[in-house]
Amino acid sequence: MEPLHAPWRIKYILAPKPSLDESLFTEIAQSSDDETNYVIARDRTCFALLNKYPYTGGHLMVVPYKQAPDLNELTDEELTDLMKLTRRCKNALAKVMKPDGFNIGINLGKVAGAGISGHLHIHVVPRWQGDTNFMPVLGKTVVVPQALTELAAELRMVLAH
Repeated sequence: MEPLHAPWRIKYILAPKPSLDESLFTEIAQSSDDETNYVIARDRTCFALLNKYPYTGGHLMVVPYKQAPDLNELTDEELTDLMKLTRRCKNALAKVMKPDGFNIGINLGKVAGAGISGHLHIHVVPRWQGDTNFMPVLGKTVVVPQALTELAAELRMVLAH
């Protein structure tokens, strides 16, 4: 296997991060501006939103309202709700974007890649055959084929039913 290098990421990795009393997800959870925050669904104990900085088009996250760094801090009900909303979001993405597959996962802790390590969340990333290309590596650019506002509106409609 040949390694791919992303040297532009080091700026983000080494940059100082602001310390917040509440996570970005808590701020979004408490906001009523779902359109600006790309929130596509809200349930009793969790919500889903599109990632503003996606790895690929349709990359979304499912987040518990409770700010918890680990699965052990969620109740059984919260875990069940989180997985049910993840399934609903995956199905909505399948209907709207027709991907060939999905990456679905949780990064727990900074060393595991968690960008917001104090507030766990599930990533749902649609994938297509041949969707990796030179743009992120050579062009330092991710190609997102659809505006986030447009995609969020489509997913909201599917998830509302």
